Amino acid sequence: MLNGGRLREVRKGKGLTQTELGDLIGVGKSAICCYEKETRNPTLEAVIEMIHVLGVSADYLIGSDYLVKTVNKDNREEFVQMTREEIIFIQELKKDKMVYDILLQEPKRGADLIKNWLN
Repeated sequence: MLNGGRLREVRKGKGLTQTELGDLIGVGKSAICCYEKETRNPTLEAVIEMIHVLGVSADYLIGSDYLVKTVNKDNREEFVQMTREEIIFIQELKKDKMVYDILLQEPKRGADLIKNWLN
């Protein structure tokens, strides 16, 4: 639910330690550590407190900055959430037409190729 990297980035940007942020939102240092490692999700109340204390939007904290209009399998329009990082990744893929075309035509094959390459 929460993007731990973004939480860590904005916490450090505000000059707060995990303990200080925890004290401000009513949780312990270990909870903040778990949120940042994405091993535990905060309560809705904790997210709301983080929004106020850190001065960021919920969309930023959960990593859903943009709504992108798509068409689903039933040919109906719908919106999906994408992060800025995901959009940049897609833009980089588009720079290599062959790779981009493979991923569009056979997304599972493309994902498998990437996984195999990373291992």
